[in-house]
Amino acid sequence: MITDKYLWSETKMLKKLPIGIQTFADIRETNCVYVDKTKEAYELINSYRYAFLSRPRRFGKSLFLDTLKNIFKGKKELFKGLYIYDKCDWDTKYPVIKIDWAGDLRTSKALSDRAFDIFERNQQRLGITCKSKQNPSSCFDELIQKAYQKHNQKVVILNRRKA
Repeated sequence: MITDKYLWSETKMLKKLPIGIQTFADIRETNCVYVDKTKEAYELINSYRYAFLSRPRRFGKSLFLDTLKNIFKGKKELFKGLYIYDKCDWDTKYPVIKIDWAGDLRTSKALSDRAFDIFERNQQRLGITCKSKQNPSSCFDELIQKAYQKHNQKVVILNRRKA
């Protein structure tokens, strides 16, 4: 039963709807209502080498990508009680390169600047320093190679394009 911003669960505990909460960890850590999509995530991970996800606006793409990021980072505690909890090897963690193209990208300079910003944030998060500062394509290639060398695991790339 939905009342205002809260939902009664089967255990009669009042759960808050995750209005304005956009990350998987925040939803799980604040005990908000979460519709378990980890079965779909598990099937996607185990069935495809590459995947393109297309959904209408406001349909949960960002949350789903954030859920995938937490799976690949091995954050087992966030998945307790969900489908995927006992199905993954949580000890295997993968370096995740997260790309979000949000912003004004109408010029090639704006696109190049945005690419370097994205790659710089990923370098900092992964503890990697890339030498290539002239060409975004070379920088991206170097980022992938160095992430693989440092972590000795496949590199996961989560790319989000916002119109």
